[in-house]
Amino acid sequence: MSNVIERARKLRATIEGLAVNLDDSSALENKELFPSWKAGIEYKTGDRIRYEGVLYSVLQNHTSQADWTPPVAVSLFARVLIPDPEVIPDWTQPDSTNPYMKGDKVRFEGSIYESLIDNNIWSPSAYPAGWKKI
Repeated sequence: MSNVIERARKLRATIEGLAVNLDDSSALENKELFPSWKAGIEYKTGDRIRYEGVLYSVLQNHTSQADWTPPVAVSLFARVLIPDPEVIPDWTQPDSTNPYMKGDKVRFEGSIYESLIDNNIWSPSAYPAGWKKI
């Protein structure tokens, strides 16, 4: 039984190593391939991790701490927002580390909007000039 567990651990490490090459769309479709966030781990810029079912990208090298969870430590982690260009997600408030880009589409208050600008962190209601209702 211990051989099976050890083989599974090695296989998991291999899968996580290969997952780093996925683009954001593929990564979001396969979130389970990425490790769960843990305190006391050394993270590198560009790593992707899962936290409470959400995929995040690491923004800067650091060693995680219990009170630096991805939703709290926004200078360390950015939520990956646009999972698939073919699927229009609900609008989520981004910050400066994960803005919507020109052409990104979102569902907001029952309508679909397309961002007209890069680095868009405003909702369609807060900055209508940055969005086109489609």
